[in-house]
Amino acid sequence: MKEFIIIGAGQSGLAMAYNLSSNNKDYLILDANEYIGAPWLKRWDSLTLFTPTEYNHLPGMKFPFPKGYYPNKYEVADYLKSYVDKFSIPIEFNQKVTSIKKVNGIFDITTASTNYKAKQVIIATGPFHTPYTPPCHADIAKDVVQLHSENYKSPSQLQQGDCLVVGAGDSGVQILSEIADTGRTVHFSGTNKIKAIPQAFLGKTLWWWFTKIGFLSVNRFSKIGKWLSSGVQPVIGTDVKSLLAKDNVIHMGRTLSADESSIKFQKGSVSSIRNIIWATGFKPNFFWIDGISFDEMNYPSNYRGVSNDIEGLYFIGLPWLYTRGSATLGGVYKDAQYLMNYISENVKAA
Repeated sequence: MKEFIIIGAGQSGLAMAYNLSSNNKDYLILDANEYIGAPWLKRWDSLTLFTPTEYNHLPGMKFPFPKGYYPNKYEVADYLKSYVDKFSIPIEFNQKVTSIKKVNGIFDITTASTNYKAKQVIIATGPFHTPYTPPCHADIAKDVVQLHSENYKSPSQLQQGDCLVVGAGDSGVQILSEIADTGRTVHFSGTNKIKAIPQAFLGKTLWWWFTKIGFLSVNRFSKIGKWLSSGVQPVIGTDVKSLLAKDNVIHMGRTLSADESSIKFQKGSVSSIRNIIWATGFKPNFFWIDGISFDEMNYPSNYRGVSNDIEGLYFIGLPWLYTRGSATLGGVYKDAQYLMNYISENVKAA
């Protein structure tokens, strides 16, 4: 039995591991993937971070690139691997947790192949679990290539013919831009009233301004934090107005329905689409944890990562766990430090 088990070896789990190591705690990380950084490497090939190097440091180790540089997915994965190696973080891979239940004060953790026990558990699986695709995708002709953004890599996956990109978030807009740059006709489904902000302004990076005005430190329980966390997040670093003005980009509004011959949108029907990228997000899935309740965003009920339902259960890496930076590579360290302090005080009190 371990004193702590962390579920998930992404940046959140690693930040928590660093704190546990620094406090000489006995712990183990369980991860569903085959190797460190796998979720990053599975994303599309041209992906880069919105945050420059100086805002991507995990505790105890700086991101090894010049200030102002925007790392790609391969560099992020390499950084996470180097982090694990530097601090000798214990991880067991290929261990997808299927259930967690607290019995007689001890957590019983089950995977497909193994059973683990721990006094305390930290959930660091992030917010992106189950890819969501609208139900009408099942009505589309079978010879149309359909990919969720989770499985999209590059335009080379697409067959000849028109493409449809569905989704007006960061992923949808970036993928739309990449495919449009190939000259292919791309239909876009989603709102055209997208809030977009540049990566730099007046010679300073966006994140420098965010830090300067205190945007990243506003907590979700404040009046401003409640307003920011409940609104649609802006797209960063893409000139959306120019993108949607391209001759080969056709805005169709919301997707309504589909059949074998065409797809119906707010602005009409299209029968020429041969490829679809569903950048329609993910649904959280924490139903494998027994005995927890959920908040208004369908995330486990907690205060700053401490479960409201089960003593000894913690969460880290969720969007707006406490601030806008809670789910970012360079912002998660604050939540990890808070949880470590909470745990230390709780252990002393016990």
